[in-house]
Amino acid sequence: MMKEAKYYKKLDDKYIKCLLCPVGCKLEEGQEGICLGRKVIDGKLIATNYAQVVAAHVDPIEKKPLYHFHPAELILSVGPNGCNMFCQHCQNWSISQQKQRTMTMMPEDLVSLAEKENSMGIAYTYTEPFIWFDYLMDVCPLAHEKGLYNVLVSNGYIHLKPLEELLPHFDAINVDVKSMRNEFYKDVCQGRFRVVKNTVERIVKAGKHIEITYLIITDINDSEAEIRELVDWLAGLGDTIPLHFSRYFPSYKMNNPTTPVKTLNMAYAIAREKMKYVYVGNTYIEGTSDTFCPECNNILVNRSGYFTRVTGIENGKCAKCKRPVDFVL
Repeated sequence: MMKEAKYYKKLDDKYIKCLLCPVGCKLEEGQEGICLGRKVIDGKLIATNYAQVVAAHVDPIEKKPLYHFHPAELILSVGPNGCNMFCQHCQNWSISQQKQRTMTMMPEDLVSLAEKENSMGIAYTYTEPFIWFDYLMDVCPLAHEKGLYNVLVSNGYIHLKPLEELLPHFDAINVDVKSMRNEFYKDVCQGRFRVVKNTVERIVKAGKHIEITYLIITDINDSEAEIRELVDWLAGLGDTIPLHFSRYFPSYKMNNPTTPVKTLNMAYAIAREKMKYVYVGNTYIEGTSDTFCPECNNILVNRSGYFTRVTGIENGKCAKCKRPVDFVL
C-alpha cells in the first residue's frame, strides 16, 4: 500500500518540494527523494515506504541503546529502507543507503505482532524512523491504545513542525548526535548540526525521555575540546540525560582506525564531571555499562553485554539511600 505523504508543497506544474526534513528534495514526476521513501506519482508526493518493513527483530531495550527506560525488557524493533543522511561510517548501510526486499505490515498487523511477541512496545530503529513519518502517525496511536510504548532511535534530522506532530505519540527516543561541528555533518553526513541540536532541545523541553549516543571516530570527532563541548551542552539541558559513548570500527566508506580505549576513557572521565549517567558501548570497559546511584554510588542496574539485572532499585528509589531513580520504570 502507498499513501499520500504529508508535508510537501507544489512549487509549480512541474516540481514538488518535500517539507518533512531539511534536505528539502525538489522532485518532478517519477522522481524519488534521497530517503528512498517518498516519490512523485500522478502529481502527488507518495509515501512509498508506508508499511514497508525491511527488518523486524525482538531486541533488549538496552540494544537501542536505552538504559533508563524499562530496563531488562524486550521490544519489537522494526525499520524501513532508507535514510535522509549519508554517513560515511554507517553501520547499517546495506538497508539505509540502498533498497532491500521488504514485507508489508499494516499498522494493525505490526501492533498485533508486538502483542504476540509479548513486547513492551515497538522500537522504530535500524535506519531512520523520521522518514517513516506517515506510517508512524498511524502505528503509534494504535500501539498506545493497546498499552504499548513507542520508541524511536533517530538521527534527529527533521523539521520542527512534523516533529511537534509526532511528539505526543512516542515515549522515548535515542538521538545519535554525530558531532558538535557543522563541518562534520556537512562533510561526513551531508546534514546540518543545527537541525539535530534543535531536535534534541525540543524533545527535552517536551519532557520526553531522551538518551544520547555519540560515536567517537578516531581523528574526526574525538578531541577533548569537542567532547567537552558536547558535555557542556547536554549538562545544560539536564545532567540526568544518559549519554552513551560508542566505540567506532571501520565500516562502509570510512577506514579510520578503531577508537582507542584511552580515548573512550578520556571521554567517559570528562562526561562524568558533569553528567550523572555516562556509558561506553561497543566494547567492554569495566563499570562503564552499569548504572550507579549519584547519591551513594550503589549499583542500580548491572549490565553485561545485553544481559541486564536491576539489582538496586526498590519502588522507584535507590535500595540503599532511597534517592528517587532517574528511570522510567
